Amino acid sequence: MSNRLKAMPNDLSAFWMPFTANRQFKQAPRMLVASKDMHYTTSDGRKVMDGTAGLWCVNAGHCRPKITEAIREQAGELDYAPAFQMGHPIVFELANRLVDIAPAGMDHVFFTNSGSESVETALKIALAYHRARGEGSRTRLIGRERGYHGVNFGGISVGGIVSNRKMFGTLLGGVDHLPHTHLPAKNAFTKGEPEYGAELADELERIVTLHDASTIAAVIVEPVAGSTGVLIPPKGYLKKLRDICTKHGILLIFDEVITGFGRLGTPFAADYFGVVPDLITTAKGITNGVVPMGAVFAKKEIHDAFMNGPEHMIELFHGYTYSGNPIACAAALGTLDTYKEEGLLTRGAELAPHWEEALHSLKGEPHVIDIRNIGLVGAIELEPIAGQPTKRAFSAFIKAFERGALIRTTGDIIALSPPLIITKGQIDELIDHVREVLRMID
Repeated sequence: MSNRLKAMPNDLSAFWMPFTANRQFKQAPRMLVASKDMHYTTSDGRKVMDGTAGLWCVNAGHCRPKITEAIREQAGELDYAPAFQMGHPIVFELANRLVDIAPAGMDHVFFTNSGSESVETALKIALAYHRARGEGSRTRLIGRERGYHGVNFGGISVGGIVSNRKMFGTLLGGVDHLPHTHLPAKNAFTKGEPEYGAELADELERIVTLHDASTIAAVIVEPVAGSTGVLIPPKGYLKKLRDICTKHGILLIFDEVITGFGRLGTPFAADYFGVVPDLITTAKGITNGVVPMGAVFAKKEIHDAFMNGPEHMIELFHGYTYSGNPIACAAALGTLDTYKEEGLLTRGAELAPHWEEALHSLKGEPHVIDIRNIGLVGAIELEPIAGQPTKRAFSAFIKAFERGALIRTTGDIIALSPPLIITKGQIDELIDHVREVLRMID
């Protein structure tokens, strides 16, 4: 990178930053100028350990050579190809490679450019699928409280994070929500899946009774709710949801934008929990976060329901200019090669016991009221400052960055999801950073 690009920009006002306290940031910018493996480099030359895999996406670590080289080669060979009525070889190769690692029965892939777009795509496929089968009355969508499904209108409608919804009007109609599964009074400091709360899945039966199954198209949940603060499903909860959806002909969508590609120590959360949904949304780790891309996995029977009528007719009127973009495909193939050669899709399972022990060693530290973990993801929930929600965790975020660690906060929860290349020694280092910060903040 040139010195010019590494220098601090002389004007920060033009960029309206997403999900950021813009005024606070621009008073004391936190600039990242380089990255390698487990660390970022800041504009003032400091190394910062990445405790969040970027934004849950850099699963293979930063600036990995196979991914970088794949992008470089592709950019010089085929930069763009239209996805409508045209194709290019590597998008088909990528789809086949993804199907090979997907849960059994997920035989088809629809490419998008982000998790938000994957969610919109899955919701539209669900609605169109029922209509294609002659059940057009199935238009209702069921999300969950505290769920995060991106920021497009469909995603925030089925999502359940209040701050993401309250300023944007009435959103989509015909949406209902299951209760969330966070039961701190019963499950605080649980290691792995909580014992209590599977019965919360039965709320879906109540919603079915209220609206009638013939009006419900799909239920969408994150197997592990990430952006709301790592809410782990109680034992048996997802299996109950699957059974209820099957009983009533409702499609089950797993939002695996965060949990996909090795985060739980299995390729997908569906593998970890032994529950196969009808559609899976992915993004983030599909390209290691290097180039925007997402994908929706669909069961064969869903795909095949559209393959009717005259062969010259478009079967699904949906897609994006950049669906299956050649450079994104190259990045994804380089990422899959890296995952395979280094065993990263299952490495989290090997590290999970050490991760769990290190994370729960923070019990008893100042302000800590709960700790949660599964695979290579964890959360430390802090007691809020009275009358100032989120301030304590945000202070921890700032202090951690100053001391050399990037953590993620949501509300008063610290979320950790390091790259899957992290070592046991680096886990200890990351947790020690958090421990020091907890002892520093008010």
